[in-house]
Amino acid sequence: MAKRVLNVEDDPDIRTFVSTVLEENGYTPIMAKDGEEGIKKVREEKPDLIILDILMPKQSGIKMYHDLKTDDSLKSIPVVMLSGVSRRTFLRSQAALTEFGDETVPEPQAYLEKPVEPEDLAETLKKILG
Repeated sequence: MAKRVLNVEDDPDIRTFVSTVLEENGYTPIMAKDGEEGIKKVREEKPDLIILDILMPKQSGIKMYHDLKTDDSLKSIPVVMLSGVSRRTFLRSQAALTEFGDETVPEPQAYLEKPVEPEDLAETLKKILG
């Protein structure tokens, strides 16, 4: 059975790009357009991996990532961040969230900055999912 990958991305063009890369590499894509829809789909679909943007309406990828990694039933799902926001800025935002008494969250399994080449995305997914 094909591994299922949830892509949480508000830009329809990037959703289409990621969906195409997933399908061409034998994965089953699941799509969500923001963090709010994304967390709902994670609970419903239990994907094998999540590709997550950072800047989105309703609920940001920063908040969604933090929620995933502090939920015992979801924290084992690997996450690949795919964003125009630099990795360093993302890690600072996660550190800021923990200053309010929350537990520290681990870094994502991979961090890719947009624009990403299809081969780089596919290679990252293969490294994580096998």
